[in-house]
Order: sequence, then C-alpha cells, then structure tokens
Amino acid sequence: VQLQAFGRGLVQAGGSLRLTCAASGRTFRPVALGWFRQAPGKERGFLAAISWTGGSTYYADSVKGRFTISRDNAKNTVYLQMNNLKPEDTGLYLCAADRARPAQAMTQQKGMDYWGKGTLVTVSS
Repeated sequence: VQLQAFGRGLVQAGGSLRLTCAASGRTFRPVALGWFRQAPGKERGFLAAISWTGGSTYYADSVKGRFTISRDNAKNTVYLQMNNLKPEDTGLYLCAADRARPAQAMTQQKGMDYWGKGTLVTVSS
C-alpha cells in the first residue's frame, strides 16, 4: 500500500485549501487514517484522524473548528479541508494509515503502518 498526498499550495492567511490523500496498491483496509504536520524546525505533530468504517473523527486542539477530515471509502481517499489558515499552519502535511490502531490512538505516531511522503503548504501573512 502506498499513500500519496496532494494539494500543496501557497495561500494567504484566512484562506482555505483541501488536501487529498490517496491510497494505492493491494487491498486497503485500514482501521483509521490521519493527517500530521511537520512545521519548519519542529517535530511532526498530529492534526486529525478518522475511523475508516464508522467515520468517527478526532482533532488536535490547534485545528479544531478550522480543519475537517473526511473520507471516501470507494476511492480509498481521505481529505483534509483547511479553513481560516494561519501562518503557523505552514509545514509539510503527511497522511498515515494503520491496520489496527483506532482513530483516537492515531495521536501516537510510533509504529504507524503506512506513511505518505507529504505535501507542502505555505500560509503567508
């Protein structure tokens, strides 16, 4: 299974952007998928996660109310709609999936089954 994130861009503060993470390869049946961000000079951090079957969602406090994670099971795709972007949202956005970890546990990054390569988002002030 390979994950590929799309949707890189340069946006002004207050703007919106939607990221897409598409899975390809052999049968893809994760338990949960998540989005993470690595800002310049900082460690990679959790943003949002979604249960692949039930659709339950979880968010980091820093993005709650601004970002929305969703999925399209038929397309093996997960999205991250980002609104009211701030300069501190700048970074490399990565998606990840796990075959056994529930969505609420996606905050723990160690041992994640699949990682995408990431896509760069820059928010200008």
